[in-house]
Amino acid sequence: MKFDFTNAIRGNVENGISIENIKSISGKLHDFLESFRQSPPGFVKVLDGSSERGKVLEFAEKFRKFQNFVVVGIGGSALGIQAIQGALLSLRWNSLSSEERDQHPRLFVMDNVDPEHIASILEEIDPSETAFNIISKSGSTAETMANYMIVRGLLESRGIDPKSHLIFTTDPNEGVLRKISIDEEISSLEIPPSVGGRFSVLTPVGLLSSAVTGIDIEALVDGAKESISSFLSQDDTLKNSVLFNAAIHYLYSKAGKRISVMMPYSNALYTLADWYRQLWAESLGKERTLTGEVINAGQTPIKALGTIDQHSQVQLYMEGPNDKIITFLKVNKFRKEIDIPKVHEDRKELSYLAGADMSELINTEQEATALALLEKGKPNLTITFDEINAFEVGRFFGYYESLVTAMGYLYGINPFDQPGVELGKLNTYALMKKDGYESQRKHIEEVKGKLQPFIM
Repeated sequence: MKFDFTNAIRGNVENGISIENIKSISGKLHDFLESFRQSPPGFVKVLDGSSERGKVLEFAEKFRKFQNFVVVGIGGSALGIQAIQGALLSLRWNSLSSEERDQHPRLFVMDNVDPEHIASILEEIDPSETAFNIISKSGSTAETMANYMIVRGLLESRGIDPKSHLIFTTDPNEGVLRKISIDEEISSLEIPPSVGGRFSVLTPVGLLSSAVTGIDIEALVDGAKESISSFLSQDDTLKNSVLFNAAIHYLYSKAGKRISVMMPYSNALYTLADWYRQLWAESLGKERTLTGEVINAGQTPIKALGTIDQHSQVQLYMEGPNDKIITFLKVNKFRKEIDIPKVHEDRKELSYLAGADMSELINTEQEATALALLEKGKPNLTITFDEINAFEVGRFFGYYESLVTAMGYLYGINPFDQPGVELGKLNTYALMKKDGYESQRKHIEEVKGKLQPFIM
């Protein structure tokens, strides 16, 4: 990956962040780098887990015999999987024949409790030919456990032995899934306790479904390792793309640019933007610093798709509020190419397209959009993938996990918790009348009792 910050710095963009601004916080960034070296986060430590990846490969071989592989998870237990699936599998993977998939199973993700969504997946598969990977670190996630119970009930109603069709990915010691796996001898993989959901893509959470569908998981991990190694090897903020990018986003956010847009010019990279949105939002959206100061930190992450959203969102980016910084994702070498035929060469309205290829057109449109935004004083940067493969996708994961950790340090917040999400979970348990949440249910009733209804 290459990083082009040209359109994000003062001298090129009006009222942009200057190199001097970045140098002013380089000492703080260097302190972060040293702390990262001394105490690497869990998402770094797990990259050395070769024995756990060996176990993943063993299970992948076992479950590859099925026609379908269904992941049951939500949030960090689904978005990383979907990012890898979208980037590295054919965009029509599930419609390919078994031979075209080289005998690997179709991949589905049950990541919501929308009954129509769940029903559509269950109607598409034969449960006797399907393996189900239930992913929940706590084993208490309401959405995941509801879908697990639906799957379990379906298997039992069909007289299918659940033990032969289930695998749990959960905490190594705690939670109901761990207890069930022990009591019923159901196959299981471990989510490292030191790794939170949104950072778990390169743990068994994201690696099992990848291995089952034939993706090179060692290349994914090696890419992340290379990215983190490169980040750790460079002390100079002006030569370290992670530190420089963190400084750019932090300083722009302090200057009022509270929206961060990721805009891939590639359908295959679009799901990476979904993964990024959770990483950015849950890691950085915090009310208080580590010392208790109220700061309401974070940028709102938005995803857009080039060139589609040139005809949807870009009008707002160009002429609306100057409250955004935009990151483009670009691909140099697409895995497939389509030439535009030399037809209508006699018509000047179309002749400029004749004989060009689609990759040239899409990359030209990306450059044109970036330059137009620059002229409007809207900061943007471009990350270029030479090509899309497992190693480069792994690099992206390692890069953004490191970047968001650096951003958390600059804000003075904890990028690894999500207290706002937890409150919603507590309210759900209370409203669903889960035992032990009676006081929370009483509190909700008191809050609702004070509301002045206005329903139309």
